[in-house]
Amino acid sequence: MSKPYEIVVAPFSVYWAPVGEAFPDVDEAPAGNWTLIGTSGSRNYAEEGVTVVHEQTVELFRGSGATGPVKAARTEEGLMVRLTLWDMKLEQYRLALNSNAVSTTAAGSGTPGFKEIDLYRGFDVALMALLVRGDVSPEGDGFKTQYEVPLCFPSGSPEVVFSKRAPAGLALEFTALEDPDAVSVDARFGRLVVQHQAAL
Repeated sequence: MSKPYEIVVAPFSVYWAPVGEAFPDVDEAPAGNWTLIGTSGSRNYAEEGVTVVHEQTVELFRGSGATGPVKAARTEEGLMVRLTLWDMKLEQYRLALNSNAVSTTAAGSGTPGFKEIDLYRGFDVALMALLVRGDVSPEGDGFKTQYEVPLCFPSGSPEVVFSKRAPAGLALEFTALEDPDAVSVDARFGRLVVQHQAAL
């Protein structure tokens, strides 16, 4: 990445894993149960890339003798990760369908082999951990950045459009839940890690 490093222009890729999976160090390749979203990662995302949303609702209070607010209280906050996935493999599509299992049927005499996934999501919401990783850092060349979200769920309602004008895409959205096992109150949605030095 060329200077100035603090201006970040780079694609990020997103990985998911079962809740409780250890996050890799910022300079290590995701391993273990971390699964890349998109067969080719960011090469399977729409050009808008990956969006991280820090939402909040703040209530303002005005005293009877004041025209301006005298107090502010945050009543709601949230963290969401959004991307449009251009990958219609069922192993990827399942993220939009509550992580429903993909089953495979082998070809037989006079019958084709096929894969299938159930479309119904039901009452239970599938939970997962999310890792958003970029091979870039505002701290210098050759470093990395990652968001670590320990507890989230697929919250989007993607509409798949099949046409000759654009690739079919799944608008995926993941919403963080407060992690009851967080090491501190401030870490309930996870953390943002920016590398600034190489390992010794």
